[in-house]
Amino acid sequence: MATVQQTHSVGKRKSSQARAYVKKGSGKITVNHKPMEEYFTRATSRLVVQQPLVLTNTQDKYDINVNVRGGGPSGQAGATRHAISKAILEIDPSVRSILKKEGLLTRDSREVERKKPGRAGARKRFQFSKR
Repeated sequence: MATVQQTHSVGKRKSSQARAYVKKGSGKITVNHKPMEEYFTRATSRLVVQQPLVLTNTQDKYDINVNVRGGGPSGQAGATRHAISKAILEIDPSVRSILKKEGLLTRDSREVERKKPGRAGARKRFQFSKR
């Protein structure tokens, strides 16, 4: 069975969308035309992005180019992780059990709940006054 050498995948998290282009290479990750370290300044965000590569032991096998938009830094990191996971799975189907066990193939569908009319926020009430 021949494996794919280059692939493209879309990942989503909150209101962020990431498109990851993965091909054979030396392990360079660029996000929106910047090195990953420059784009994701928080260490936790960088760990989240690299998680599928670390779990499958492919840190130095693929060059990854990611276009991400919408949301904030945390959502963008999660969307990038989802896109990379799906792309790696497409290249090498044998890593499915590893990625699935860690929950990296499932889209995290939690969204911000909308503000309701007559409320301070989505669920918060205004202060109650007995008199």
